[in-house]
Amino acid sequence: MSNDPCEGPDCEKALENLYLFIDQEIDTASCAEIQAHIDGCSDCLSEYDLERVVKSLVSRSCSEVAPEPLREKVLFSIRKVHIEITEQRST
Repeated sequence: MSNDPCEGPDCEKALENLYLFIDQEIDTASCAEIQAHIDGCSDCLSEYDLERVVKSLVSRSCSEVAPEPLREKVLFSIRKVHIEITEQRST
Protein backbone atom coordinates (compact mmCIF):
# COMPACT_ATOMS: atom_id res chain seq x y z
CA MET A 1 0.00 0.00 0.00
CA SER A 2 1.05 3.53 -0.70
CA ASN A 3 1.46 6.20 1.96
CA ASP A 4 0.80 9.00 -0.54
CA PRO A 5 -1.97 11.45 0.32
CA CYS A 6 -5.30 10.69 -1.31
CA GLU A 7 -5.51 12.87 -4.38
CA GLY A 8 -5.73 12.72 -8.14
CA PRO A 9 -8.30 11.42 -10.59
CA ASP A 10 -8.10 7.80 -9.38
CA CYS A 11 -8.83 8.81 -5.77
CA GLU A 12 -11.53 11.21 -6.88
CA LYS A 13 -13.26 8.52 -8.95
CA ALA A 14 -12.96 5.91 -6.20
CA LEU A 15 -14.38 8.22 -3.53
CA GLU A 16 -17.08 9.57 -5.86
CA ASN A 17 -18.37 6.03 -6.45
CA LEU A 18 -17.69 4.67 -2.97
CA TYR A 19 -21.33 4.21 -1.94
CA LEU A 20 -22.18 2.53 -5.24
CA PHE A 21 -19.16 0.28 -4.76
CA ILE A 22 -20.10 -0.61 -1.17
CA ASP A 23 -23.67 -1.37 -2.23
CA GLN A 24 -22.46 -3.26 -5.32
CA GLU A 25 -24.58 -1.03 -7.56
CA ILE A 26 -22.01 -0.40 -10.31
CA ASP A 27 -20.78 -2.54 -13.18
CA THR A 28 -18.19 -5.25 -12.63
CA ALA A 29 -15.44 -3.39 -14.50
CA SER A 30 -15.88 -0.28 -12.34
CA CYS A 31 -15.95 -2.42 -9.19
CA ALA A 32 -12.69 -4.09 -10.17
CA GLU A 33 -11.09 -0.72 -10.93
CA ILE A 34 -12.19 0.79 -7.62
CA GLN A 35 -11.15 -2.33 -5.70
CA ALA A 36 -7.71 -2.22 -7.30
CA HIS A 37 -7.36 1.45 -6.36
CA ILE A 38 -8.52 0.89 -2.77
CA ASP A 39 -6.09 -2.03 -2.43
CA GLY A 40 -3.22 0.30 -3.35
CA CYS A 41 -4.27 3.54 -1.65
CA SER A 42 -4.24 3.58 2.14
CA ASP A 43 -6.22 6.85 2.34
CA CYS A 44 -9.03 5.54 0.15
CA LEU A 45 -8.95 2.21 2.02
CA SER A 46 -9.41 4.10 5.30
CA GLU A 47 -12.32 6.05 3.85
CA TYR A 48 -13.85 2.83 2.51
CA ASP A 49 -13.53 1.10 5.90
CA LEU A 50 -15.06 4.10 7.68
CA GLU A 51 -18.03 4.24 5.31
CA ARG A 52 -18.64 0.49 5.66
CA VAL A 53 -18.69 0.82 9.46
CA VAL A 54 -21.09 3.79 9.33
CA LYS A 55 -23.37 1.97 6.88
CA SER A 56 -23.37 -1.09 9.12
CA LEU A 57 -24.21 0.96 12.23
CA VAL A 58 -27.02 2.80 10.46
CA SER A 59 -28.41 -0.45 9.10
CA ARG A 60 -28.31 -2.08 12.53
CA SER A 61 -29.89 0.96 14.20
CA CYS A 62 -32.73 0.99 11.71
CA SER A 63 -33.57 -2.64 12.42
CA GLU A 64 -33.76 -2.31 16.20
CA VAL A 65 -37.13 -1.86 17.86
CA ALA A 66 -37.55 1.10 20.19
CA PRO A 67 -38.40 0.32 23.83
CA GLU A 68 -42.13 0.48 24.56
CA PRO A 69 -41.95 3.60 26.81
CA LEU A 70 -40.15 5.50 24.06
CA ARG A 71 -42.63 4.32 21.43
CA GLU A 72 -45.51 5.49 23.64
CA LYS A 73 -43.93 8.94 24.12
CA VAL A 74 -43.37 9.35 20.38
CA LEU A 75 -46.91 8.26 19.54
CA PHE A 76 -48.30 10.58 22.21
CA SER A 77 -46.33 13.50 20.75
CA ILE A 78 -47.53 12.71 17.24
CA ARG A 79 -51.16 12.55 18.38
CA LYS A 80 -50.78 15.81 20.30
CA VAL A 81 -49.38 17.62 17.25
CA HIS A 82 -52.08 16.11 15.06
CA ILE A 83 -54.79 17.38 17.43
CA GLU A 84 -53.20 20.85 17.54
CA ILE A 85 -53.06 21.03 13.74
CA THR A 86 -56.65 19.83 13.42
CA GLU A 87 -57.83 22.41 15.95
CA GLN A 88 -55.94 25.20 14.14
CA ARG A 89 -57.57 24.27 10.83
CA SER A 90 -61.05 24.31 12.27
CA THR A 91 -60.72 27.83 13.72
